[in-house]
Amino acid sequence: QVQLVESGGGLVQAGDSLRLSCAASGLTFSSYAMAWFRQGPGKEREFVASISRRGGDPHYADSVKGRFTISRDNAKNTVYLQMNSLKPEDAAVYYCATTLYTSGSRYYGDYLHWGQGTQVTVSS
Repeated sequence: QVQLVESGGGLVQAGDSLRLSCAASGLTFSSYAMAWFRQGPGKEREFVASISRRGGDPHYADSVKGRFTISRDNAKNTVYLQMNSLKPEDAAVYYCATTLYTSGSRYYGDYLHWGQGTQVTVSS
């Protein structure tokens, strides 16, 4: 059974940093590109970042480019999202997901497995 478990969310002030982690089990982690999506209250789920199976070729939403960094450790079956200079508009539930698309995808429908999410709250 595939499981993705996110952690690292919390309440921070604008300008602070957080590092999210997503630990995967029940699958061959290195066979999947990974991504982070987020969903704010009353909003649709949106793409944040993706990374290829081997850890290269990262892609970012324009809204987070230059502030967020996605990375992965295939030996630990874990993908990370380093979030710096957080803004109130970054507040959302953050989800990790897997896809068989080589470099990931910006479309949530291309993802096979999803975690339960971790809440990020940013106060102004």
